[in-house]
Amino acid sequence: MPESFLFATWAGGGAVPPVLSIARALRERGHDVRVLADTSLHEEVAAVGAEPIAWTTAPQGDAGDPAKDVIKDFETRTPLGAFARLRDRIVCGPAADYARDTLAELRARPADVLVAEHMLLGALTAGEAAGIPVASLVTTLYPFPTPGAPPPGPGFAPATGAPGRLRDRAVTALMLKPWEKGLPALNAARVASGLPAVDSVVGAFDRVDRLLVLSPRALDYPGRRFPDHVRHVGPRLDDPAWAAELELPAGDAPLVLVGLSSSFMKQHPLLERIAEALGTLPVRGLLTTGPAVDPATVRAPGNVLVTAAAPHSAALRHAAVTVTHAGHGTAVKSLAAGVPLVCVPLGRDQVEVARHVEVAGAGITVRKTASAGVIAQAVARVLREPSYRREARRLAAEIAAETATDRAVAELEALAVRATVRD
Repeated sequence: MPESFLFATWAGGGAVPPVLSIARALRERGHDVRVLADTSLHEEVAAVGAEPIAWTTAPQGDAGDPAKDVIKDFETRTPLGAFARLRDRIVCGPAADYARDTLAELRARPADVLVAEHMLLGALTAGEAAGIPVASLVTTLYPFPTPGAPPPGPGFAPATGAPGRLRDRAVTALMLKPWEKGLPALNAARVASGLPAVDSVVGAFDRVDRLLVLSPRALDYPGRRFPDHVRHVGPRLDDPAWAAELELPAGDAPLVLVGLSSSFMKQHPLLERIAEALGTLPVRGLLTTGPAVDPATVRAPGNVLVTAAAPHSAALRHAAVTVTHAGHGTAVKSLAAGVPLVCVPLGRDQVEVARHVEVAGAGITVRKTASAGVIAQAVARVLREPSYRREARRLAAEIAAETATDRAVAELEALAVRATVRD
């Protein structure tokens, strides 16, 4: 029986394709799917067969255009400053606006289930106020502290003794405290929606029926223990709608795929250092700049083809190594193809993703300030040492098992059935 799903997302760069991948899968199964989203995303929404709905009072942005980016975390100097931008400009600050817009859409056209990108606490608040089943989507590794793992974010290796466990407790407390500056704005949104105030922003993320983690369980630490409402449903491996046709550089040397952020993160100098590094090696390079960088502005040697976009899923069938900022999407697609990584994290969740890749033995990390020579040495090492490809292939097998069925769709359809039975 066809059900009605209302999605809510924002112009969050790499977080968008996984959300829309689920919307596409639900449409292909005959369900009605609408997506509340920034107008900059409406072509992508329509491309997956869903109906785009514009935010009316909530922020409108375009992650590919630094002038229109809502968060502008590239202007900040520290990870805490970048976090504050996310909290104040997406998660908590405009929560009342996101809640108002979402409730208005639900009242005009009711839905069986609300599905929101997990950072949109305002949209999740609206679903709670409407009394319908609510699912949130985490498009990276589970981002909140849990037993059995170091606090996520700083990229710590798992603790191995009492000093490490003490470190974890202390850092967890420090990481949770900045969230509470957003509590007044969140509670204002809740009260305006007819809900009681809460005493914790982090606790508000758990006020959902299901939290679906679109990341391989195999990439996370085996000892982590998650709340009962959390489900690991496997990654989404679709390419974004804006990916172009595949063009490979000439020759038969090992192919190195390069992909940094799809949003603006001041990555232009790093792209050129990576291109310079590949020019010193007996390889072919396919360097994809993404929407935020004009490929014509990137200087590259003759063995490196620079293009705005390419379908990474197809390119990875030919690749020997991926050089990436360790954005979750690029990293996981590479691992799903059995391709090891050189990670150059720029910020956000990327330090954490890079650490998990290293702990899994499927790649190595260099600093974002690394010289072309250091980057070249890292690529050469991953090409030379077979252990990296062996571990990447191990993860590929585990990811294939996790994605053999569409667990995300199954979870959402189960919520819709619950709503129907309740009605």
